[in-house]
Amino acid sequence: MSQNVKVVQRASSSVRDKLYLPAIYDGMKITFKHFFKNLSDINAVDVLRYPEEQPQDITDRYRGLHRLTHRPDDSIACVACFMCATACPSNCMFIEAQEREDGHDEKMPKSFSIDTLECIFCGYCVEACPCDAIRMDTGIFSLTGNKREDFVLDKEQLLANKGAFGEVCSCARD
Repeated sequence: MSQNVKVVQRASSSVRDKLYLPAIYDGMKITFKHFFKNLSDINAVDVLRYPEEQPQDITDRYRGLHRLTHRPDDSIACVACFMCATACPSNCMFIEAQEREDGHDEKMPKSFSIDTLECIFCGYCVEACPCDAIRMDTGIFSLTGNKREDFVLDKEQLLANKGAFGEVCSCARD
């Protein structure tokens, strides 16, 4: 049995090509061109003085931080069904259920937390929620903190977030 093997000669393998000098030179040329252009006309550099100036290019469809909604009687709308945590691809939602005593449903969340450092802000939790208890319409696009625990939102923080487009709950069950 004979095999047809085709030998392909490599392109130039000079020392100059092996050191990537032409590519490094081209990259540095572009970098220095922008550097000196910005240095000569500092007012042409586009700068946003955050947080005094807020970005204006955020669309209405932007998914902000999460929030938990309330019913009209001010009780929590979440029924601790775990659908949001099940749908979450990054497994950043942690829910512990307890029995509900206000007569609305069987259970409610005893603890509800979202690790925003793990969250990919995909919105699957909002889509999976059967009673519209979790939303991502706060309009909050930045969260700052000094330690990891500052980025884990608990139930009280999620309930305190208000919707940027009005508080309307469509989960009023009797």
